[in-house]
Amino acid sequence: MKDAVLKLKKEKNALILAHYYAPLEIWELADFVGDSLELSRKAAAAKEDLIVFCGVRFMAESAKLLNPTKKVLLPVADAGCPMADMITAEKLAELKKLHPEAAVVCYVNSSAAVKALSDICCTSSNAVKVVSSLEADEIIFVPDRNLGAHVAKHNPQKKFHFIDGYCPIHNACTVKDLEKAKALHPKALVACHPECGEGAPALSDYVGSTTGILDFCRKSEGKEFIIATELEIVLALQKELPEKTFYPAKEGFLCEDMKKNTVKALFDALKEETGEILLPPEVLTSAARALERMINL
Repeated sequence: MKDAVLKLKKEKNALILAHYYAPLEIWELADFVGDSLELSRKAAAAKEDLIVFCGVRFMAESAKLLNPTKKVLLPVADAGCPMADMITAEKLAELKKLHPEAAVVCYVNSSAAVKALSDICCTSSNAVKVVSSLEADEIIFVPDRNLGAHVAKHNPQKKFHFIDGYCPIHNACTVKDLEKAKALHPKALVACHPECGEGAPALSDYVGSTTGILDFCRKSEGKEFIIATELEIVLALQKELPEKTFYPAKEGFLCEDMKKNTVKALFDALKEETGEILLPPEVLTSAARALERMINL
């Protein structure tokens, strides 16, 4: 089936993009594997006729926003993001009425409709840089309260407004989990995603995006690492760096929506061209503007 996927990809002039949390067997078939920021850049620059996004819905929507003339496919229709569902366009509109002077910074983990009401998007890789670049003294940051708190620490001169949004998988990684992991592996360095639960980043040797965590582990002289993000990163690092040892920060660190991206689903999407992302024209224009501002920055 992998051979069949590669054959179809060539026949249809398709670009396969995969997020780091997709299964490693998908990594082997993708033209590019990365985090949200890197994948956004690749989608924007794509020359192929077809973009197949092995991730979740908001990622495929972002690809469509950045390259609207391309046909964009999401192999699994119900591959969603619980955090993205925690903020709606209606909720954001109410927040904007309450804080009319605030600039709206929207984490890329959100729907196109929410992006359309935002001033600029960000990812975990560039959130601090994005907020620091804004002249506004007041920021509405949605939907992730944990990433927002991380950004606020780096921008103490600004006033922030958050909602109770979070990634259920990362947020479940707590201080107790890291303390337990550190007790089991006292020599290990801790690399933590800023979406993790309150207090967890403070116990870490490195806090950053998925790409940042990978780079930290590659460059570090350490030999053991506790990884506080999705399990696929632990597996990928162990495969890439067998001379080092990697431990998940807790059991069950798994995004089930990302794991829906199977080789079979990818094959079916390529063959039938199912799962096309379609967005209303008014959303396309406004949401693309917020994403493009991030890319340009």
